[in-house]
Amino acid sequence: MTNKPRSPRIMAHAVMLSLSFLALFPVYWMFQTSFRPGNEIFSTSLWPSSPTLDNYRAVLDTMPIRGILWNTFAMAAWTTLAQVATGLLAAWALVRWRFLGGRIAHSLIALSWLVPFQVVMIPNYVLATKLGLLDSIAGLVIPNAAAAFAVLVIYNAMRGFPRAVIEAARMDGAGSLRILVGVVVPNLRAPLASVSILCFISAWNDYFWPLLLIRRVENSVVQIGLQFFMTQEGNDWGLMMAAATLASLPILMIYLVLQRQVVESFMKSGVR
Repeated sequence: MTNKPRSPRIMAHAVMLSLSFLALFPVYWMFQTSFRPGNEIFSTSLWPSSPTLDNYRAVLDTMPIRGILWNTFAMAAWTTLAQVATGLLAAWALVRWRFLGGRIAHSLIALSWLVPFQVVMIPNYVLATKLGLLDSIAGLVIPNAAAAFAVLVIYNAMRGFPRAVIEAARMDGAGSLRILVGVVVPNLRAPLASVSILCFISAWNDYFWPLLLIRRVENSVVQIGLQFFMTQEGNDWGLMMAAATLASLPILMIYLVLQRQVVESFMKSGVR
């Protein structure tokens, strides 16, 4: 009798451990491959027999990895700031202001979330070309400055905010912007942090738009910079794994520092 309740729990843990292994083993393989010398790249051993930092030295010498990482961080940070700001203002308008077509506007925003970015890439590229935004951080940020995901998540969080608090602030003479910044935002730190984390990770991992917009290596982001080691003669896997490890470090650091917030962001990011 005592074994029956434990069997499903043991099976669940076994499945979770198996899935964790499948998720983490490629990361481990990337990490240990970055320390392999050229003659051990295709070895099946779990750790190189003679670890070396030559791949990292070669990456730092052959490509501007520091500048590329800074470009990626700047792009992701500005994109996150813009998406959170526009999402906050749009959600505030949808929640507080009753206007004709408000429900339609909310539905259209929700529907736009279902449209892949690849669908609007070409129109955005044409517009960026006319505005002179090619090969620039601004060109990467501006087309992604508003995100339906951020609007909907903040809208759901803001909809449950007590109206009595807002009305009390309004009776004290505060305007809409002051109420939003001074009253609502401080009480929505958890949802805003969750949205910020998810937006930052999404922007950091963006590939197709930078691939279309960026021309020079020194202006590229990490996902595009990794192509530097992919040539017609073959791929330099040691250097590529070293560069990929360096590109992964900022996200891993964010996860280690903000582990609890990252997990909560994925748990609370569902749009009802």
